[in-house]
Amino acid sequence: MEATPKQGIQGLVENWKSDLIAAVSVALIALPLSLGIALAAGAPAMSGIFSAIIGGVVTTLYRGGHISVNGPAKGVIGVILWGMIAMDDGSGQAFNYILAAVVISGAFQMLLGILKLGRLADIFHSSVIHGILAAIGIIIFAKQIHVAMGTHSESPGIVQNLIDAVVYLPQANPFVLIIALTGLLLLLFHSKISNRIFHLLPTPMWVIALSIPFVYAFNFFDQQTLSFFGKAYEVGPDLLLDIPDTITDSIMLPNFGKINTIEFWITVFSILIISSIESLAIAKAVDKIDPYKRKTDLNKDLTGIGLSTVVAGMIGGLPIIAVIIRSTVNIHNGAKTKWSNMYQGLLLLLFIVVLSPIMVQVPLCAFAILLVYTGFKLASPSVFKQMYSQGTEQLIFFIATMVLTLYTNLLIGLLGGLLLALVTHMLLARLSIPQFFKMVYKSRTKLVQLPDDSFVLKIRGIANFLGILKVDKLVAQIPSGADVNIDLSETRLVGITYMDYLVEYLKTQRASGGEVIITGLDSHVSSSTYNRALKICLTSNSTKLSQRQKRLRNLATEKDYQYTNQVDWNTTYLKKFHFFEIRPIERKYNCLKGTFKDLDVSWEIADVTFNEGQAFTAETFNTTLMVLKLNKKIPIFTMEKEAVLEKLFDRMMAFTGYKDIDFKMYPDFSKKFLLMGNNEDEIRSFFTDEIIRFFENHQIYHLESNGESIVIFDKIKLARTDETLAFIEYGKKLATLFAAKTA
Repeated sequence: MEATPKQGIQGLVENWKSDLIAAVSVALIALPLSLGIALAAGAPAMSGIFSAIIGGVVTTLYRGGHISVNGPAKGVIGVILWGMIAMDDGSGQAFNYILAAVVISGAFQMLLGILKLGRLADIFHSSVIHGILAAIGIIIFAKQIHVAMGTHSESPGIVQNLIDAVVYLPQANPFVLIIALTGLLLLLFHSKISNRIFHLLPTPMWVIALSIPFVYAFNFFDQQTLSFFGKAYEVGPDLLLDIPDTITDSIMLPNFGKINTIEFWITVFSILIISSIESLAIAKAVDKIDPYKRKTDLNKDLTGIGLSTVVAGMIGGLPIIAVIIRSTVNIHNGAKTKWSNMYQGLLLLLFIVVLSPIMVQVPLCAFAILLVYTGFKLASPSVFKQMYSQGTEQLIFFIATMVLTLYTNLLIGLLGGLLLALVTHMLLARLSIPQFFKMVYKSRTKLVQLPDDSFVLKIRGIANFLGILKVDKLVAQIPSGADVNIDLSETRLVGITYMDYLVEYLKTQRASGGEVIITGLDSHVSSSTYNRALKICLTSNSTKLSQRQKRLRNLATEKDYQYTNQVDWNTTYLKKFHFFEIRPIERKYNCLKGTFKDLDVSWEIADVTFNEGQAFTAETFNTTLMVLKLNKKIPIFTMEKEAVLEKLFDRMMAFTGYKDIDFKMYPDFSKKFLLMGNNEDEIRSFFTDEIIRFFENHQIYHLESNGESIVIFDKIKLARTDETLAFIEYGKKLATLFAAKTA
């Protein structure tokens, strides 16, 4: 890996070109999304642009991150909508009251950073936060679906808005709906379009650009009535984006007239909590995909974002956070320093000035469909499935928080969700309230340094979200690079948020060169196979093996293989394969190991849990894979069944520049497989007639080489015992074939 880019002015001078190129792509994405977020929040369109510009310029001057991008927070859309309704006194100053709340929440956020309280975000239960975000997604969807359909719901209730969307569907304006559906198709299938022209601009910009011809075709510039299948529908300028002629005309000032009301302070603290949690979570997610593995100073970042939020609120902008989509685009396009964030802010200012005459020709439904798509992803069925996979109790916390938020407000939803989680933990632990809190705060958890300078972190009692700050203080005493044994054998309950914290620490410490293991969970049980699931220990009996695990153990005994059902947290080697290089691996377990002695090839079959996506949008997958260690040099390549795993595979390959390598002499092989790699000549030479015929005549697996080993897996699911046997047989044949090739 190349040297870590320098910071400060020297970093600006040395990396300005790569940062500027990345910033162009980021700004093109930020323009429509910032406008859309503002419109979804019921705010003036330019308030989103102000936040994106200030998030780029002001935050860069004082920040703890290195490569993240800042902009308006979509997570507070529901708060702003609620606040404007709650504080509307008929004076037309509702949004100005919101701006005052934004300024004060930003000041509090700065204070949290100055007092080094950034870690407070870790104590909020993860399933409760997901419930809040799902509620926000539903709020966004419920409000924007009517804009996308050309209908209007008079009800202030979110649930009724959703019901009205179904009821009013026959009344939808077809001329609006055509534009929205075109945009939706682009969002769904843009990555599948092979034409290079469609990849010159980010998808949101294509949604905006292709909506404009419809505006001319239907003539939205004049108020008129158009006929569609005998029915009349109104179209006109009110369906287009309305922004002032100059930026100065868009400036709005905060009004502190509601500072003595409960509604004002609910808005303040709701904005503060959601923007802080979201910013800190995204900052940690961006650190994971930073190619230089730099770490964000969370407290400094919180202070910088708070300062930017104050400035934004003073001129009419929305609260500011670190944004994951733009940060990811920034990284994938080669940004190296924090200055790319400033460039995207300045470019956005330039774009809005230059493109303002064009932007006023964009229909509101084009922005709405971007937000409908975003809202759906936050509360899609896959999110519910993910929560269920983490444990039945997590799904209950998630749904309860979501429903409570939808029927009350964000702050009550958050507090109610945390209270439900806390009461559930008490019931599962079978403890009285005094005993429970004693085992949280007086648990005798301690850190012990051993003579060989390794450490044992002995955690006792109740290890849930309330105890994270305490263990964080102990962890801070462990030097980077030190070996650590985290012993949970004397815990009564280990919560999912606590496990999240421990696993993240494990990854951080391992990245610094230390060996970290988590032990003592053999006698704990949970409602899910998810490795971070809530665990309780009510007996001293060891967890019984499942029927599948017994079959694997018996297979190992019969064939003289090695088997362990214990979690192996050391997954470093898998990161050498491109598929897992950009996907956080949770754990490896149920490991079966052996060798093909006559070939000098060792192999391992294991269940692996990994994540796809970052921060709150991450999905968890389980698969069984085989690693063949060939001990010979072979080309680096990836081979995949055509159209299988597109959801995972296409995202990975989008930025690699790889192309499918076809063999004209073997059309069946080329039709079945995507074969990709950097060195095409070397790969073509390696794939002889014998190797190609082998793949044509055997089961199709995902197969990837890192130059010395092969990783093989079939489907994104755990393998049955017979499938495990097929793995071994397939691996032996493949190893024999490759050994003959490289002999």
